Amino acid sequence: MSQYTVGIAGNPNCGKTTMFNALTGSRQHVANWPGVTVEKKIGKIKTDNDSIEIVDLPGTYSLTAYTQEELVARNFLVEERPEVVIDVMNADALERNLYLAVQIMELGVPLVMGLNMMDEVRKSGKNIDSDKLAELSHCRVVETIARNNTGINTLLKASIDLAKEKKGAWTPLNISYGPDLDPVLTEMERLIEAENFLTDKVPSRWTGIKYLERDEDVVIKGRMNNSELSNQLEDMAKKVGEHTQKTLNAAPDALIADYRYGFIASIIKDVVSYPILDADRISRSDKMDKVLTHTFLGPMIMLAIVYVIYQVTFTLGEIPMGWLESIFGWMGETATNILPEGHLRSLIVSGIIDGVGGVLGFVPLIMLMFLMISALEDSGYIARMAYMLDRVFKIFGLHGTSVLPFIVSGGIAGGCAVPGVMATRTLRSPNEKLATIFVAPYMTCGAKVPVFLMLTAAFFPNNAASVMLIITLGAWAMALIVARVLRSTIIKGKSTPFVMELPPYRMPTLRGVLIHTWERTWEYAKKAGTVILGISILLWAMMTFPQLPEERIASYEAQRTPLTSQVEALTKSGQQEDLANLEDKIAIIDNTEAEEAVRHTIAGKIGTALEPVSKLAGFNWRTNIALTGGFAAKEVIVSTLGTAYSLGEVDVEETEPLSAKLVADPLFTTASAIALIIFTMLYAPCFVTVVTMARESSWTWAAYSVIGSTTLAFGLAVAAYQITSAFL
Repeated sequence: MSQYTVGIAGNPNCGKTTMFNALTGSRQHVANWPGVTVEKKIGKIKTDNDSIEIVDLPGTYSLTAYTQEELVARNFLVEERPEVVIDVMNADALERNLYLAVQIMELGVPLVMGLNMMDEVRKSGKNIDSDKLAELSHCRVVETIARNNTGINTLLKASIDLAKEKKGAWTPLNISYGPDLDPVLTEMERLIEAENFLTDKVPSRWTGIKYLERDEDVVIKGRMNNSELSNQLEDMAKKVGEHTQKTLNAAPDALIADYRYGFIASIIKDVVSYPILDADRISRSDKMDKVLTHTFLGPMIMLAIVYVIYQVTFTLGEIPMGWLESIFGWMGETATNILPEGHLRSLIVSGIIDGVGGVLGFVPLIMLMFLMISALEDSGYIARMAYMLDRVFKIFGLHGTSVLPFIVSGGIAGGCAVPGVMATRTLRSPNEKLATIFVAPYMTCGAKVPVFLMLTAAFFPNNAASVMLIITLGAWAMALIVARVLRSTIIKGKSTPFVMELPPYRMPTLRGVLIHTWERTWEYAKKAGTVILGISILLWAMMTFPQLPEERIASYEAQRTPLTSQVEALTKSGQQEDLANLEDKIAIIDNTEAEEAVRHTIAGKIGTALEPVSKLAGFNWRTNIALTGGFAAKEVIVSTLGTAYSLGEVDVEETEPLSAKLVADPLFTTASAIALIIFTMLYAPCFVTVVTMARESSWTWAAYSVIGSTTLAFGLAVAAYQITSAFL
């Protein structure tokens, strides 16, 4: 059986990941590339005669070495020497996508062009002559529509056929770079070949081009291999650079890019034909962008869209959320009636049902939110948000690309800080990356959403959508303010230019939106059933043991006994008014005992110990326990509060939802809720996010984030509580 390695390359937003998933299905695994934190995906395919390893390269516009993604993609081609590369292209933007293809062709790797999104090309009225493109480029060309699997099998067969035909041989493309560069490049080739300088990996002409482009990665490798020749090549590149700068006012790398685009243009004119249109006709996407990305209208529309998402979430999600609350309430009652009184019943009812159920109860709201956000992502609107917000980000010392980590982290509620922090890899400036890593976790991630939904539903029931919008905007505002402070103090430096592709608007497919919604909702529910379950059980144990000393239990029992005897006597006599008063007194004793019992436990002692400080922000001992658990995972805040209020009951029925118990607690006010929202928004990221931050930067920076963010969060929470309490 023959074995082949196939790389999949392509620009961002070209459908490369969709293509990779279509080719490999579930036969894939994810890791990191050696030595860097860029994600590496590998899939395995077996046919009757061949075993194929498909490697999904990072999305990149070129093979220069400015970013980790570009360097990883290029090093894979050079070091691993795959038998063939599939370049997935957005066929509707063929000229731009061909730039990466030309660079791969210059390297000499056997190339198959996958003209993706051909349905959009046809809708626009354009025509691409794929046979002519294959003839002019000397590459295999296959038309595809990755999202509905059209052309996938043909693409794979063309790749394997090319690999078998080439048998590992590389044939580099030679482009003329004009009368100023060509003579120097020819001389460089001669010197490189005479010394066998890096020729075991790459063509000699390609190495010369890299020296002319002042490619730092290649130059460093050249110095290590043959410092004398490398110095000579650097001098040649420097001299011709000085010459072109004087005569053409352009550096060699700019001239090389111009000639590449000239080569591409010569192909495009024979390959792409356009429909006959009025001269002033503007594409549908451009027309929409004139409104949706307008300087003034654009941001207003963006805010309106976010508000509608929250309004729909609360309006439609209220009914199924009520069903789930009823189901978990019924489960709690049933378990209470079936199980004998003791630790097992307490674990099942208070630890699991009240804990995990409190998190799962928000699944309908989470699902609705994910559904609408997935539709926005698939439509192409999220990229427009990044484009509009770049103008703001520059003011705060961040790069426009920082918008994407913010959005992924929960800029529109429901994201996750872990992939958000990982998305900072696209930032070229180390300082901008550090600032973005620090503040991206401030966004309203899916783990914080249940906390905010619970508090807004409880304390602001008539304005829940507006409050959620304010929370979202507050998270963005705090992230930008803190980023500005960081960029003005410990990580100074200029902001780098912003360049971003705006993909055409697309009508989201129902299947795609439902798949994305299900994947995200399932991840949320799975976390509740695994991580949150484990932490809930642990915290239940910490809130159950050690138990009250026998003398304290006996003391409460002694207080209850005479009252119980009086209740029995009054029940027989039928004096209902006196009976109700006695039952209230017994309930007070029961609640006092329950609260003291929880305070006596490990978690209770921790919460009580923090109370002298935390009360400045309106947090009681129960809230302290929940926030301590939130260091592990923010969802735990809801589940722990559910357990704490279930074990240390106030005067509310046990089957009541947690929001009702909070409202009934005289120690937890509206001011406390506002302070808790602010603190939850800003304090230390969850443990998994902290680990990811350390991997993307350093443990020192991650620790600084935890300490700095928590200090900031508490300070603002105290201020909010004190000010709000003064006016409410």
